[in-house]
Amino acid sequence: MNPNPPMVDAMPLSPEPAAAPPLIHIGNLDKSFAGGAVQALSGIDLDIAEGEFVSVVGPSGCGKSTLLRILAGLDGYDGGTAALGGVPITGPSREVGVVFQAANLLPWFTVRENVALPLRVGGHKGGNSENIEALLEISGLTDFAARYPYELSGGMQQRVGICRALVRNPRILLMDEPFGALDALTRERMNLELQRIWQQSGKTVMLITHSISEAIFLGDRVVVLSPRPGRVLRELKVDIPRPRNNDTIISHPSYPALAREIRHLLTGQGEDA
Repeated sequence: MNPNPPMVDAMPLSPEPAAAPPLIHIGNLDKSFAGGAVQALSGIDLDIAEGEFVSVVGPSGCGKSTLLRILAGLDGYDGGTAALGGVPITGPSREVGVVFQAANLLPWFTVRENVALPLRVGGHKGGNSENIEALLEISGLTDFAARYPYELSGGMQQRVGICRALVRNPRILLMDEPFGALDALTRERMNLELQRIWQQSGKTVMLITHSISEAIFLGDRVVVLSPRPGRVLRELKVDIPRPRNNDTIISHPSYPALAREIRHLLTGQGEDA
C-alpha cells in the first residue's frame, strides 16, 4: 500500500449566487426646504427588493411623504442617492404608480374612464382595454365600471385610484396614506383588498401609514422613521405567513412584541434600545 497517496485536488466550491440588486435604492439621502432652513430627511438609507412590500411609519412631519414624492420623481433632493433599477431618479417615471390619500377621481368620468385616464394622457386614446378589464376584475369593480364616482363608497373610490395607478403596469406602487380617511371597518376591508391585489400583481410596494396595525398587516418589513429630520431608526421584518387576515395577524405570537417595539420607537422609548 502506497504510504504517500497522490494528492487529489479539492473540488472548487461553487460561488454563492449574487444577491439581486435592489429595485429601489436610497443612500444617505438628504432633503431640506426653505433654502436649507428646514431639514426634512437626513441620511436616509433604504433598499427595497423587487416584489417586496415595505411599510413606512413615523410621526407627523418626519418626511414620510417627502420620501415618497422623491421616489415618485415629484421632488428633488439635496444629497445622497435615489435610484430605481440602478437609474438615478430625475423625474416621474412610467415604472412608478402613485396612490395618494384622496382618490382625486374626475367626477364626469365613469370608473372605467378614470382607470383609463393615464393611458389617455399618455397618448394611448384607445387604452389597453384588456389591462383595464383585468384590473377591474382583480379589484372587484367590474359591475361598477359604468358608475360615476359619486355613486361609489370611499373604499371603492380608493380601489379605482389603485387601478388607475396600476393601469400602465408599473413595477413600483407608491402609496401615501391611501386609507387614512376611511372608517375603521372599511380600512380593514381595503387592507385585505390591497394584500390580494399585491399578491396577484407581484408589484413592489412602499406604503406610508400612521397605523401600526396596518403597517404590520401589509408589510414584509416595517421601516420606522424618527421625528424631523427623518432618519431610519429601525427596519423590522414581519415573519407572519400570508395570506393574512385580521384574526390571524393579531393572534400570531410575534405580533404583540412587534407592535410594541414600533410603538416604543415612535414614542422615543426605543430609539436607543
